[in-house]
Amino acid sequence: MPVRKMRVEVFDGSGNRYTVTFEGKVTREEALRLLDLIELLGGMPGVNPEWAGAASESSKFEKVHLIVQKHFPIAWFTSKDAQSMYEQEFKEPIPLSTVSTYLSRMADRGLLKKGGISNRRHYKALTGASQSALTLLKGNK
Repeated sequence: MPVRKMRVEVFDGSGNRYTVTFEGKVTREEALRLLDLIELLGGMPGVNPEWAGAASESSKFEKVHLIVQKHFPIAWFTSKDAQSMYEQEFKEPIPLSTVSTYLSRMADRGLLKKGGISNRRHYKALTGASQSALTLLKGNK
């Protein structure tokens, strides 16, 4: 594996900038650990208390999008994964076909990357830190 460089810049609420640089054999697992560390330090936007109230007034499509942003910001997932997290988070059932349709629409709009064959489809978010991390990992060789 070639030597790569990954740099993450995070800004806090006060306008301070924190830069974390990782050089060497950057694997997917190491990149995920680094992003988890950034999130633990409070550097990545998380779910705030207002999220729950806003979610109750949102459409199912918007709720599925919130689930993707919250639970799958940098990992591949399936419609079944999203359905499970939706039902855990909102305590209401949602048909798998509805989740699949919404994820497909999000992919068509450029919010998700779609992979696999039709009966084994998986998705990955293309926004926020995940898009930056992918760009850094692919661009810095």
